[in-house]
Amino acid sequence: MLADYASYEGAVGLDWYALDPNLAGLLDRLLPDPDDRAFAEEHVARYGVLCGGALARRAEETDKHGPVLRRYDRWGQEVDVVEHHATWLESKADLVRAGFTGLPYQSGRSVPAVVTASLAYLVCQAETAIYCGLGMTAGAADMVERFAPDEVRDELLRRLTSVDPSEAWEGGMFLTERQGGSDVGANTTRAVPDGAEWRLHGEKYFCSNVDAEVFIVLARPDGAPEGARGLATFIVPRLRSDGSPNGFRIKRLKPKLGTTGVPTGEVTLDGARAWIARPPRAESTGGGSDRGINTMMEMVNGSRFGVAVMGLGIHRRSFLEAAIYAARREQWGQRIDRYPLVRETLVDLLVSLEAAAALTFECAAATRGPVDEDEGRRLRRILVPLAKVRATREAVGAASQALEIFGGNGYMEDWPMARQLRDAQCHTIWEGTENICCLDVRRAATNEGAHEALLARIDRSLLGADPASVLAPAVDAVAGAADEARQALAHVLAASNDVQLLHARRLTYLLADVAEGALLLDEATWGLARDDARKAVVARHFARTRLAPPPVRGILDDDRTVVDLFEPLVRYGTIERAAAAAA
Repeated sequence: MLADYASYEGAVGLDWYALDPNLAGLLDRLLPDPDDRAFAEEHVARYGVLCGGALARRAEETDKHGPVLRRYDRWGQEVDVVEHHATWLESKADLVRAGFTGLPYQSGRSVPAVVTASLAYLVCQAETAIYCGLGMTAGAADMVERFAPDEVRDELLRRLTSVDPSEAWEGGMFLTERQGGSDVGANTTRAVPDGAEWRLHGEKYFCSNVDAEVFIVLARPDGAPEGARGLATFIVPRLRSDGSPNGFRIKRLKPKLGTTGVPTGEVTLDGARAWIARPPRAESTGGGSDRGINTMMEMVNGSRFGVAVMGLGIHRRSFLEAAIYAARREQWGQRIDRYPLVRETLVDLLVSLEAAAALTFECAAATRGPVDEDEGRRLRRILVPLAKVRATREAVGAASQALEIFGGNGYMEDWPMARQLRDAQCHTIWEGTENICCLDVRRAATNEGAHEALLARIDRSLLGADPASVLAPAVDAVAGAADEARQALAHVLAASNDVQLLHARRLTYLLADVAEGALLLDEATWGLARDDARKAVVARHFARTRLAPPPVRGILDDDRTVVDLFEPLVRYGTIERAAAAAA
């Protein structure tokens, strides 16, 4: 059934999964096993109602009533308690009961990463702040499961994965310090050995979900070398077993532009009890860091994927709100979505959304198909920073464009788009700015040869593309851009260090463009096999705007896609091959 945007007053209160055939199509294509697909349908369908309903309504209230740090009790004793609005607590409780963190542990079966990514995608359309805390909880649970001492592992893991809100704990991650920021090698927080445990001393500057119960923290063991290689990763409980603070003090909460619900603060660690995150039998060398920074970077890469999903969620919410508003708003005697400029804006929003979704979900599915384990790992290694750069940057533009569709109403805080724009700007920064992620793409290529896995993946898309004429322009554009990517990689990787750094962003953008174009070919081919050319039109429009733009800015071109195929594109209808070819 086509989406009837004119019949909705806004996105809140709708079933967001039922309104998103693109998400259902991703699940159909990426989960070929019927049992996996049925499992996904059960959980994703439930989240579509929860996120579009109660979570979305509460998010607007949470944004107006952010957390507050209560430093002292009425006796003047320091307590450092973060107090939250009821809407934040109710939404977190709903997600805990729905198994947002506990599903992989409580379901009794393997949960495909594509499923957990789908759940996160829906949550992020309601509120990215709440996903921040619960996403880090999943990362903390993984660290605890692998590295916590036997005597505490089971209890910590039980709490972090519980589906009972009265029992559930949350996780956080403390990396950066005032003097270094992204340069974690400048960190000065010390780790002092104390028998089988450690004591941490120092300050952390950006600590999101600061009132969680278990933190993953970077610190430098006494005697370890300077720089990032001397750092180690530690598991730190917020409270001691008797309920007293574990050498942990919240200095203040940050006055943030957006993502209001999740408390971000500055923390002092004064002898905090900690356990080092390394295999129990690992021998300590050079002060005990072992693979410390690498251990933390595993969690950071997972968090970067989560931030990519945050950007994707805001992009989807922005498109949905804009499509609904444009279908209902009348000016000069007709709905504004009848005007070509508005149609072009909405189609561009949709096409860039579906391209970013293809790239982001490929991160979750990178190890499937005809690849060995190492190639799948290297593919994911480079896809994650590419997706983080692309999805978060696109979200800022999407929120801005969608806000403008609303006109003056969009700029008002009692309409839905102002919060989306404020929140979107956070995600280009969280877990590494765009510059840092571009350097990570370069690092993945130079240190691990991850670009080779990416190029192989692009080649598979080109080889498997449907030869139909309706898709031919997109295939040619992707093939040409892939050749450019090979030339760029050969030049940049052989260049001097300063030239590599200069071109890191351009290279990242190029690789993201080609990857998105190739993945859209996969989706188009899958659709054409089912007698639907809609994705072929999406792939062709993406290629035309990103990979092989026509001369004279397209003004002399006779392409009428955004006008003639607007309805089936934005409302997810079927497009016949003949109609696609004629546009």
